[in-house]
Amino acid sequence: MNISLPESLKAFVDEQVAERGYGTSSEYVRELIRKEQDRSQLRALMLQAAASPVVAEMGPGYFAELRDRIRKHAAR
Repeated sequence: MNISLPESLKAFVDEQVAERGYGTSSEYVRELIRKEQDRSQLRALMLQAAASPVVAEMGPGYFAELRDRIRKHAAR
């Protein structure tokens, strides 16, 4: 795949490659695409959660129990 960029965007990409330690502009663009995929997946999950029914109230007890479950899982 080849992508054409105007000179101003090409210069920006080149700067990012140099400043952020990417080996090539392709590495930089791949990283941008991966981040966008992650954001899209997170957005879809958040929209799905927002549309789902409430199954439990999330008060202090809920978070205390969640912390305990995480600690037990991490101790394994």
